[in-house]
Amino acid sequence: MAPSRPPSVCLSTCVRVRLVRSGSPSWFFPKPSPFFSAVQDYSSVRKHYQNDFSSASKVIARVAGSAGAAALAATRLWETTWYADSTLPHWFLERTLAPASTLATMTCQYFANGRFYAEEGIYSCDGTCQHVWGYAQSVARLFPELERSAREIGDLGTGFDPATGQMGFRQEADRTWAADGQSGTILRIYREHLMSVDDSFLRRVWPRTKLAIQFLINQDAADGHGADGVLEGRQHNTLDQDWYGEIPWLTGLYVAMLRAAVAMAGEVGDSAFAATCQALADRGSGYLNDSLWNGTYGYFEQKLDRAHLSATNSNRGCFIDQLFGQNYALQLGLPRVFDKTKTDTALANIYRNNFLPDPAAYARTKGIKGPRRIYNEDGEPGTIMCTWPYGGNDIAPGAGVPGLVGYFDEVWTGQEYQLAAHLIGEGMITQGLAVIRAIHDRYSASKRNPYNEIECSDHYSAR
Repeated sequence: MAPSRPPSVCLSTCVRVRLVRSGSPSWFFPKPSPFFSAVQDYSSVRKHYQNDFSSASKVIARVAGSAGAAALAATRLWETTWYADSTLPHWFLERTLAPASTLATMTCQYFANGRFYAEEGIYSCDGTCQHVWGYAQSVARLFPELERSAREIGDLGTGFDPATGQMGFRQEADRTWAADGQSGTILRIYREHLMSVDDSFLRRVWPRTKLAIQFLINQDAADGHGADGVLEGRQHNTLDQDWYGEIPWLTGLYVAMLRAAVAMAGEVGDSAFAATCQALADRGSGYLNDSLWNGTYGYFEQKLDRAHLSATNSNRGCFIDQLFGQNYALQLGLPRVFDKTKTDTALANIYRNNFLPDPAAYARTKGIKGPRRIYNEDGEPGTIMCTWPYGGNDIAPGAGVPGLVGYFDEVWTGQEYQLAAHLIGEGMITQGLAVIRAIHDRYSASKRNPYNEIECSDHYSAR
């Protein structure tokens, strides 16, 4: 049996043990790089290890002594627990844990005030970006106190507007809101509560969390149809553009967020607000399953806003994240967002249409055919973001920025892990393992650094 709480050992501590024993020096640079100058009060911000050490020699003394021996023993216990005590394939265990090593890179920062702060990747894009880190799950499960601090100090602190409930999707680095970012962060607030030993975190953050939920309900109400559980207006998202219309993955996250709001409001005794969120969630879920389901195609599709046909869109394409909200609902033990039978059919079709033996070739012949970044080479299997088995790739770009439209033709490991987790969660074990095995093979040590999954930058956010 694995321990209920893994040993709280930082990977960088283990690295320092090996450095000291090989005669290499330690380090002590408590002031963050100027790259992090967007952080509030940057001039006075210091790294967390300044709380415990005053110099590099103090680090060496600690690690070379009994603390280092204890850290090494705990690391060995973790390794034994993770690998030897599991019946899962060794490659699967390796691949699913490897992205957590991002914590020991410059992507992630831990400040002296207890704030966990992270870029998208090394020196790439400020602000613990909500709609990027919304795909990450390992930090919250391994070191939940870090994610609680990111919610409380960042999303509900430096990036929060107490007048409106709007959360900056890059915290103080960019205070505008994103549809997937705000919904996903509220879901993560509930996740952080579930990973707490009691309800003190939830009770501390509930007043601002409720405002953030109400902000999204207000956006729902402002789109011309009143609050009906469906987002239709401007919806900025992780594809870095504003989308419009009825979009399964964005409304799905919104409905999942409302499900989490019901649970949180119930726990703090706010029954009236819980009832409001329950009614909206049920309406939204019903609309998703009745109006955005295409029974001919066998998946959920976007309905375009005729007033914004120039906006980038997925229209009738098969989009990898169409069921993202349902994945979150499964992880958090929430009522369903998408009907189970339709979910299974859609997942099977995403797997059939998007998990390809050569997505690079597909992108050149049947995709958007715009500029794309190369995260998989010719002949390397992977799951492409969007395919167009029934056409629509001609209208999808709209008047969008070509380089951003090109995302459709890319393979993002964050989305692949999301899909694989959902496949496994719904009982499609073989398909989920196949998606992860393709990642594992692309990042084989014979070809690439297996600990450096690249998107936009090196060591892209922990998965």
